[in-house]
Amino acid sequence: MKSKKEQMARILLALAGIVLVGIGISFNAASALGNDPIGIVYDGIRNAAGLSSQQLGMASNITNIILLVIVFFTGRRYVNIGTLIYLAPYGLVVSLGGKIYPLIFRTQTLFTQICGAAAGCLLLYTGVAMFIAADIGLDPFTGLVMVIQDAVQKQYRTVKIIFDVCCVTLGFLLGGKLGIITIITALAAGPLIQLLAEMIKKFIGRRMEFQ
Repeated sequence: MKSKKEQMARILLALAGIVLVGIGISFNAASALGNDPIGIVYDGIRNAAGLSSQQLGMASNITNIILLVIVFFTGRRYVNIGTLIYLAPYGLVVSLGGKIYPLIFRTQTLFTQICGAAAGCLLLYTGVAMFIAADIGLDPFTGLVMVIQDAVQKQYRTVKIIFDVCCVTLGFLLGGKLGIITIITALAAGPLIQLLAEMIKKFIGRRMEFQ
């Protein structure tokens, strides 16, 4: 059984991951080079619901609640305190990231767009990996990927790539912004998140040994 100190450390790791994911999503959207596979679903639902670009956080909350219900009934073991922690601040962090982006990237040139998108992808992948490594429940999107992985018995990175392609297709059909970043992240997200999550888990394991 995890000690209270370890449990708190994992909750803090998960919260930090949520902040990185939310800011990463908003950076990708603001860079205007295309949304990542998760972001394009949010953007597509935002567009289909007639919401403004400033209401991307609201669209993300609606999407995550729907996915949470699906995961709860199909893979309840992936729903835990971390899943609820994820939902609470997520929309707010996405909105906050949209305000931070223009403070860092003051001009919208191709160079700054590429830098913004690269930063967004790095934050997103690291945040998801941190949340997975915290092992206190998964975010709704990752939870759904894990449910599918259990059903098809394939590696996470393989399922993630196929899942991301499906997300891109759905988001695009709903009116989400498609671009070069969308294609790159759809192919690279699974392997990179799996690698980062394994590295973070090893780091956490070593830290726990010395406590």
